[in-house]
Order: sequence, then C-alpha cells, then structure tokens
Amino acid sequence: MTVALIEVTTTTRSFLMRDVDNRINRLLTQEAGEFAGFEEGGDPATGAPFSSARQLLKDFLERQNPDADEELVGLVRGTNGGLSQLRQPSDISVALPLHEDDDAKRRIFDSPDSTGTLHRPEGEIRWAKVTVARAGAEPDAAFVVAFHPQPERERVEKVFRTLLIISGVALLLTTGIAWVVAGRILKPVRVVRVAAAQITEQDLTRRIPVHGKDDIAALAETFNGMLDRLEGAFAAQREFVDDAGHELRTPITIVRGHLEVMGDDPAERDETVRLVTDELDRMSRIVEDLLLLAKTERPDFVVPEPAQVAELTADVFVKARTLGERDWRLAEVADVESELDFQRITQAMVQLAQNAVQHTMPGQTIRIGSRVVGPHIELYVADSGPGVQPADAEIIFERFRRGTARRGARGSGAGLGLAIVKAIAEGHHGQVRLSDTPGGGATFTLVLHASPAPERQDT
Repeated sequence: MTVALIEVTTTTRSFLMRDVDNRINRLLTQEAGEFAGFEEGGDPATGAPFSSARQLLKDFLERQNPDADEELVGLVRGTNGGLSQLRQPSDISVALPLHEDDDAKRRIFDSPDSTGTLHRPEGEIRWAKVTVARAGAEPDAAFVVAFHPQPERERVEKVFRTLLIISGVALLLTTGIAWVVAGRILKPVRVVRVAAAQITEQDLTRRIPVHGKDDIAALAETFNGMLDRLEGAFAAQREFVDDAGHELRTPITIVRGHLEVMGDDPAERDETVRLVTDELDRMSRIVEDLLLLAKTERPDFVVPEPAQVAELTADVFVKARTLGERDWRLAEVADVESELDFQRITQAMVQLAQNAVQHTMPGQTIRIGSRVVGPHIELYVADSGPGVQPADAEIIFERFRRGTARRGARGSGAGLGLAIVKAIAEGHHGQVRLSDTPGGGATFTLVLHASPAPERQDT
C-alpha cells in the first residue's frame, strides 16, 4: 500500500506539473497571437496602420488584463540603443519581475528566437516575443509575454505535500485496522500451532480439530492430511526395517544351519560351501540394493549429461541379451540427444530386462526400445510372459514386495529391483509406467522429460 500511495502521489504531481507547462505554453501562444492580429488590424480609431511601434504597443497594452504571474511588456529601442518599456500593471509575487530586470529584458529583446526560457537566480521566466520592425530594418520594438512558473509550481508542490500527508495518515489508519483484523484472523492459526506442537514422533495419532469451512479449517484439514501421510511413512519405515531384517535373517540362518551340520565328507563340504556362497552372494546383493536405495535421497544420485538415446538403447539391448535365452528384439530407437544419467538409465533398463527374463520361459519374446512421445522420451521393456495381476500392480514398485506370477528362473531377488527402477526414474523427474503387452505380457516404460542437451561451442 505504501508503494501504491507513493506511485499515486508522484504520478499526480507529474500530471499537475505537465498541466502547468501546457497551460503556460497555451497562454504564451494566445497572447502573442492576439498581438499579431491586433497589429495587422491597424489603429482601431482610424483603421489606418499604426504610425509608430510605441503607439501600437501602448494601444494594445491598454486593452489587456494580465493573469496572475504574467507580465505584458512592450520594449522600444531608443536612438542611443537603450531600451524603454511600456507595460500593463499586474499582480506579480516574485523576487525580481521582468520589468525590473534590465539584463533579462536585453537578453530577450536581442534573442533571435520567438519563445524561450530564461534561467535566473531570482527565478525562471518563460517568454514569447513578437518583434515590430519597419520593412527591411532591424526590429526597433517588441511585444513580450513573460510568465513566472515558480508560483504555479510551488502550488503544485503544496498539493503534493498535502497528498503525502493524507496518504501517510491513511496508511497509519489502514495499518492499525489491518493489525487488529490480522490478529483476529490468525488467532485460529495459533490454536493450530499449539495443537501441532503437542504432536510428537512417538504419537502421530493426534489430529487438529476442524471447525467451520473457512481457510483455517482448510489449513487444519491439510495439516491432518500431512499427519496421515507422516504416520503412513513412519509405518512404512518400520515395515521396511522389519522386512530388511527378515530378508537378511533368512540367509544368515541358512548359512549357520549348513555350517553347523557340515560333516567331513568332501562332497558334502563342497555342496555346503556352494550353498553358503550362494546365500552370501544373495545377502551381498540385498545390502548393495539397500545402499543404492539409500543413495536415492542424495542430490547427486543422478548426474545428467548429454547422451544419445539411440546409443543407450542399443547398449541396453546388447547387455540384456546375455541375461537369458530369449527371443530378444530391438523394436525401435529414438534418435535424439537428451540430458540424462547414462549409467543410471542403463541400470534401470537392465533391471527391467532381468525382471522380464524371470517372468518368461526360454524362447519367449522380449522387446526393448525407445521412442519420443510429445515432450517425453519413453524407454521400454515388453515381455510376453503371464503379465502382472491387477492386485500386484499397486505393490510391485514397493521395497521387498514381489508379484505372484513369477515364472522361469527361481526368484532369488529381495524385491528391491523395481523399487530401484522407480527411484532412478523419479531422480530424472520422470516415472515408471506399467501396462499390458498386446498379445499378453507386461510392458515397463521409463517416461522421462525430453531435456535437449546444450549446444557445444568449438574453441
């Protein structure tokens, strides 16, 4: 409001100053035009041309009534080069009027211009001049209209100061009213704050009471919704810890059990070592996946760089072919360059390919491809397996959750693969999408925003 009031007052002052300047210009033009017309009309008494410049100036000035702060002066050059003046008395409230300033009169009379501004320490003068001269001779007289703008400008400044005072008083009144009203409005917010302070990490079941349907009630509902999400997040965290403990406890139990019953038979020892090594490898993969998922919270988890999507797709296809004896097909490639993390996207696509292998039998088709769809780049892996049950579609991207329709190789994973894929997609501000493959199967698609790579400048 302060800025608005200042803008209004300064704009008003500017308009008033401009109006003063325009009024002065119109007045000078009007007075000069009236004198020129009077001169052309001749002596009103006889109708003949004026006999002398002095008589012309005298007759014209007698018929004029100057405005306030305006001077009408007739200047006549004498035989000795000096100037004599005729003027119509006016109400002038300036320190040094023009008719008392000989230097100013001389400068205006000698000026080749018909209008101008005279800057003096005693105050500015805006003037217009109409010269009177015999044919072919130097001007021997001139009619001068002089206006002193300083009083007008002081009146504008007085109006400006009055507006500032009124605006200041209005601002103080508005501030006081706003302070009282804001206090009443924010009182329910303080109630919400006190209630929120009583909610602790150990007790997330408390909720803020909601009264009415105003903005504060909406705030309380939003806060309660946030608490619901926090409670769900803490529950998921506890579930995650429990699941992680269970997943790690199982291979440890298996290793311990085999070691405890291991005998001296070399064949039995070899089999035990193989089983123990397999379980230790599985536990190592679980730990690595957990560490990777922990890194997804870091800002440097994804480091986008200019990358060729076609090259990335082909690279994924070559690596995926070693995962199992399937009918691998490179469906299509998007020949574009985009900002993405080549290694992370490759990791996600290979994980999707591994997931497709686990849900298909040898000889079944798995298609890998990439395409540009509007403002997005889509990289997908489509298998021809049994597909994903609708009930599983909601949970398979969660940690330690597996689908029920698993075929092919035995499921040795911990249910973290698709969670990692989801984290990589979200790290690129994208998403992973699940859909049915035409003819049967599941299609997993990474949907990424097509961020064009910056142009390289050769040096």
